[in-house]
Parts: sequence; C-alpha cells; structure tokens
Amino acid sequence: MIEKHTMQPLPLPGSINLETTAILKKLSGAHRYLAELKGVSASIPNERILISTLTLQEAKDSSEIENIITTHDEIFKNSVFENLIKNPAAKEVSRYAAALQNGFAQVRKQDVFRLGDILEIQQEIEQNRAGLRKLPGTQLLNEMTGDVVYTPPQDAREVESLMDNLVAYINDDSLSDVDPLIKMAIIHHQFESIHPFYDGNGRTGRLINILYLVLKGLLDLPILYLSRYITQNKRDYYRLLQAVREQATWEPWILFMLDGIEQTSKQTITLIKNIQTIMQEYKHGIRGRLPKIYSQDLINNLFSHPYTKIEFVQNDLSVSRITATKYLEQLVVAGFLRKMKVGRSNFYVNDPLLKLFLNMSTHPTKFV
Repeated sequence: MIEKHTMQPLPLPGSINLETTAILKKLSGAHRYLAELKGVSASIPNERILISTLTLQEAKDSSEIENIITTHDEIFKNSVFENLIKNPAAKEVSRYAAALQNGFAQVRKQDVFRLGDILEIQQEIEQNRAGLRKLPGTQLLNEMTGDVVYTPPQDAREVESLMDNLVAYINDDSLSDVDPLIKMAIIHHQFESIHPFYDGNGRTGRLINILYLVLKGLLDLPILYLSRYITQNKRDYYRLLQAVREQATWEPWILFMLDGIEQTSKQTITLIKNIQTIMQEYKHGIRGRLPKIYSQDLINNLFSHPYTKIEFVQNDLSVSRITATKYLEQLVVAGFLRKMKVGRSNFYVNDPLLKLFLNMSTHPTKFV
C-alpha cells in the first residue's frame, strides 16, 4: 500500500497566520447566524424539546458519515421502545445521542471540557473501555483503493501528550487569542489527526465541535447540525483534512468549516421557527377543541419527540395510565396524533413534527 508524505500533528498553538482576509470575512457571517440561532433557540420555552429532537438528528447524520445508515422511523421507534427494536444502526445512533446529551450536561455543569469527558463520550459511543490507543498499527485507508492516506502518531505516550495539549488548548484561551470559531476548526483537525482511539474518532470529534461551541458560550444548547453539512460535502471534508496534513493549507479547511457553521445555523434557525409555528397551532387547536385536557406539559410532551407513548404522558403530566390513554385517544380522534403499533404496544405520531425532520433530510436547501 502506498502512503503519501504527511505531517504529524504538533502541539498547539501553531505559528501559522490563521486570520487571513478571506477567513475574517467568512467569520462575520458565521458569527452572525450562530448568534441568531442562539437567540431563536431561547424562544422555545422548554429546552428538552430541542435537545431531545435535534440531538437525534445530529446523531443520525454523524453516524451516516461512518456508513451507519438507518431511518428516522427506526431511530424514533428505538428511542420509544428500546427493548423491542433490534436494528443495530438505530441503537448506535441512540448511543451517540446519549453521549451528546451526557457530554452537554457535563460541560454545562463544570464549564470545562476534560480529557475524562472525551473518554466517556467515546466509551458511550463504542460501548468499550479501550481508552486512548496504546498499540501501534492504526492507519487511515482510502476506501476505494485501500492505500494508506495517513498514519497517525503510533507511540502511546505521544498520543497521550498530544491529547493533554489539545485539552489545554480547548480550555485555556490564554494559549491563543484566535477567534473561537477558527479554534473549533483547528481543534477538530487536531483531534482527527491525533486519532486517539481505536474506533469512534469521527463521531467523537464531531461531537466535540458542538460541545466546544457551548463551552465558549456561542450556543446555549447542543443544536448545530454540522454533521449534515459534512455528510453532504464528505469528499471535500476528507480532501481538505488531508491537504492540511500534506501541505499545511489551513485557509481552505477553515473556510470550509466556517461555511458549515453558517449554512447549518441557517438551516437550524428555519427548523426551530417551523417547530415553533406548529407548536402554536397545536396549542391553540388543543386549547380550543379539547380544553379539558390542554396543558403546557402536554404540548411539551408532544414536541419533545415526534413519537410518544402512554408511559411518557403518564410521567410528564403526572397522571394515571387510564388518564394518559384517554388523553392520547382524544388527540387521535381530533386529528392531532396518529396511532401506530410496535408488536402489542401503541405509540402516537406527531405527523407535522415528523414531516419537518423528513423534509430537512431530503430537501435541506428549503431550510436556508
């Protein structure tokens, strides 16, 4: 197998000028739409609505980059009936979503991003405790030709040292005064080039992107759809990653990532506004037609997930199973929900909310 000449990752920060005219110009738009996304997300009264729904979307898209393919239906069913659904890809996506939510909880609680947090994220995704690579032999191959395109650091001590340096770079802004969005692009490239784990590097690295934006206060919630942008531009993503390793061409890589932040911020802004519109329609509709069962807790339940079930309504509204069943059946008769079955168990679909996610996957340009 042929390997091109590549540079090994060096401790951060580097000495290259990363604030070029083109990058500074692109930064303006990325920051503008990211700030708008942060503001729009605050318009949804219950943060669980966005965290529950959007983390599943991010998990699906990030897993798809690793050729872990499943459908929205399988993902949503798995999160409602985990023990009944046997689809391995859906379960992997569910683990990624759990890792994202747990990582977010830790970052928000401690206001720092530790190596232990990164290890826990990878452990949740891969369901093992292998930790940082200790054995040599890891190489990145061209999927088509089988040629070696990159050999990451092989020595266990070097991997550990580079990861300690990366964590310091993430948390200590005194090490570099470069714009945080540029830093995010650098952090992502450095992590993927260290390739610290035997498996799960891509998904862990993309999850770090989101949590870094939260850590730096650029987002309040982990809701940026960056993995979809990478999926749609997968060839450019890998080409530009490799170009930095081979030629130290940082500007195109950073511009690519900044463009991703801007585009996906716009898409997510549109999605959240659409969710808000449907929520208001349901709120007025249920309050007008079914006033005896209306409550804000019920609305939050129906929009925390496109699929719901009796147990979820019981827990969220603190009502009996009989009452929860009665509420859901009335919502079905009134046309707010559609009743479905998995085995012997019923679940209830919020079709307008489901349609939003399906449309975003199949027609992303409508959300810009």
